[in-house]
Amino acid sequence: MDLLLIVTYVGLCTILFKVFRIPLNKWTLPTAFLGGVFLIGTLLMLMNYNHPYAKYAKEFFASVPVVPQVKGRVVAVEVKANQRVQQGDVLFRIDPVPYELAVVRKRAQLADLSKSALAEEEAWKSARAKVSSAVASRDRAKQTYQRYADAEGAYSQQDIDNRKQLFVGAEADVEAAQARERELRLEVDASYGGEDPRVAEVRAQLRLAQYDLDKTIVRAPSNGMVTQLAIREGMMAVPLPLAPVMVFIPEKERLLVGSFWQNSMKLIKPGLEVEVILDAVPGHVFKGEVVQLLPAMSEGEIQGRGQLASAAMIAKKGRAIASVSLEENLDDYNLPLGVQGHMVVYSEQFTHVSIIRRVLLRMMGWLNYVYPIK
Repeated sequence: MDLLLIVTYVGLCTILFKVFRIPLNKWTLPTAFLGGVFLIGTLLMLMNYNHPYAKYAKEFFASVPVVPQVKGRVVAVEVKANQRVQQGDVLFRIDPVPYELAVVRKRAQLADLSKSALAEEEAWKSARAKVSSAVASRDRAKQTYQRYADAEGAYSQQDIDNRKQLFVGAEADVEAAQARERELRLEVDASYGGEDPRVAEVRAQLRLAQYDLDKTIVRAPSNGMVTQLAIREGMMAVPLPLAPVMVFIPEKERLLVGSFWQNSMKLIKPGLEVEVILDAVPGHVFKGEVVQLLPAMSEGEIQGRGQLASAAMIAKKGRAIASVSLEENLDDYNLPLGVQGHMVVYSEQFTHVSIIRRVLLRMMGWLNYVYPIK
């Protein structure tokens, strides 16, 4: 843009010298030169500071790498490249047979363990009944022993001893039945969330197997499209983050950003008027406004990597990045994502100087018909 201003001034001076037949001497040439230095220098200083110009402006968009959550052979690709899809639409399918078999196997294990748990509960109930029966037998044996022992002279000592031994045996049977009942009760009561732990574990494994089976159908994470589609039936899809099988571009509001020198950062505020020209649309000026000035610059970023920052990193110049929102929809111009161009932010100071900036920006837009300049 600076060069364009200089060329414009030289062209005007040439026309003036030709039209008005101004002689070229030691007075006219230095006057034209020094006048140009003063005029152009003043305009550049006022414009560059008060109405910053982004030589590099570009549309940014986020892409989502599609990584399957299960491993398998691709059996069907149902999405078409560069066509919009809705959230939940099927992108491709992975061979589900191994995961279907895993679900069947877990369901069989769950049914078997559920049956075993019911059998244990029935065994506990039977043990409780045996305890009751053993207690009743012990009580009868005790009563009989007491009757024999209290009837002095009616029974021989051997009969009394036999009844005593029967009572002691019945008492041992009660203790054995109670021990068995306690053992079975512990097995039944040892639950997780009101369920047998083994059943709960297999049920969780079944849910995981069903989850893996569901993930053999890979769906669109949101509204958007898949571009540069290269996946085909028969390819192996693996759940590796570094090896996505396709790139999904979500449908979001289109956003342009521009890089500015740091001397004008305090003048770039949200809501200021912005004009943008794009290489892809020659001669047209898009209007918009500043959304925000990004709060960080990558040129000053450091991370804990166990290595020191070099002096070259410190000497690297950083540029502020501002994001803008356009009034027009770029989709109406059938433009691909990632278009580039130039951008100007008009501050509230020296508004009369902004007219020159607007004219120069439009001249650059006209030059895009011939060759985009950077």
